[in-house]
Amino acid sequence: MKSKQSLWYIVLIASAAGMAGFLYGFDTAVISGAITFLQDLYDLSPAMEGIIISSVMVGGVIGVGISGFLSDRMGRKKILMVSGIIFAVSALWSALAGSVLSLILARFLGGLGIGFASALSVTYIAECAPPAIRGRLGSMYQLFTIIGISGTFYINLAVANSGTYQWGLETGWRWMLGYGVIPGILFFLLLIFIPESPRFLVKNKKTEEALHTLQRINGRETAQKELNSIQASIEMETSTSIRELLRPGLRKAMLLGIFLALFNQVIGMNAVTYYGPTIFRGIGFENNTEFLATSLIGTVQVIFTIVAILLIDKAGRKKLMAVGSSLMALFMVLIGSVFYFNIDGIWALIFIMGFTAAFCISMGPIPWIMIPEIFPNYLRAKAVGIATMFLWAANGAIGQFTPMLINNAGGAFTFWMFAAICFICFIFVMTIVPETKNRTLEEIETIWKPEKRYINY
Repeated sequence: MKSKQSLWYIVLIASAAGMAGFLYGFDTAVISGAITFLQDLYDLSPAMEGIIISSVMVGGVIGVGISGFLSDRMGRKKILMVSGIIFAVSALWSALAGSVLSLILARFLGGLGIGFASALSVTYIAECAPPAIRGRLGSMYQLFTIIGISGTFYINLAVANSGTYQWGLETGWRWMLGYGVIPGILFFLLLIFIPESPRFLVKNKKTEEALHTLQRINGRETAQKELNSIQASIEMETSTSIRELLRPGLRKAMLLGIFLALFNQVIGMNAVTYYGPTIFRGIGFENNTEFLATSLIGTVQVIFTIVAILLIDKAGRKKLMAVGSSLMALFMVLIGSVFYFNIDGIWALIFIMGFTAAFCISMGPIPWIMIPEIFPNYLRAKAVGIATMFLWAANGAIGQFTPMLINNAGGAFTFWMFAAICFICFIFVMTIVPETKNRTLEEIETIWKPEKRYINY
């Protein structure tokens, strides 16, 4: 089969699966617009504000926790389709919610669906993608996440400008949340046209079907080699218990996956995403310019995520994360200084845009790529689920405690705290993280074998 046809096919299926990121991005961004109205409508305290935002993460932790077990039995594709349905139902329920409790429950359900999708989307893409472009294809999840965030910021801006503030208070926020029905249904429909993961098929004795998919991805000759490699990898292992992740070697991979997941969240990007309008309003932006400022951040996210996709398989994972985390630490110091010295708010916008650009070429997309890369076939779905549980838990903590930190400790302390975390992330990348570009998934497995020392990090 011609390589051009193979390339378009894998881009198509990676894009369909990667659209799970759009659901995550939509939900991450839409609440930043709605919470502005919900604060006044229900007279929310900072703690209750955090609960409404973080309720989706509680569902997400549960979703990713069980996604690996369900997908190992039912398949990656089926569970992804279920997640699309759950998300659409959650969006409709959120729009119709008549109380804070109802909204919290609706967002919890949405988190369950996004949790299923977030872990399995990156697992599915990693299991389908050829090694030479796996980084770019794995970035599809983050690209769709950023498109979802940026697009939703503009939806929030349009809804906020569609009527008076009183209209937004009574109706506008419902439209913001209700638009989530559309991507949920679209995600479900797109998944109908993609195949099941070839590695899942081989594991479940559907070798001919797996070979057919691999041929469409890689061409006939390479597909047979890939199939042989997958079969050899699976036949070498006899246990799929998560206790295997505590063995020497794999234990290191599990810890690496967990810390990559944590750093994706705790460095501060979602503090801006969730509370952007609130932060900008607190430093002088008004008359809906706080929504415009947040929308500009979303545009920067899209541009620099595309830059990351172009660079990731050339520059490598490790180098981009090192450069990005060091720049993020610098920009967080500058953002905190704006609050401490009461500098004009436009500088905060500029520095946040710089931080966002650094995040989007490094700790934004790369953890989503590396986490499924570093685990062996027979444990990948479960291990990615566990690592993503930590990601969602950290996400929930950011959603819950950011307004309380800003309210009680001030913006300067909050952003300087994030600067320190970014610096710790830089040290972690330089000392612990291996490079995985241009390696097959089966080759990466050998890094963690106890008898093999891997020195050239």
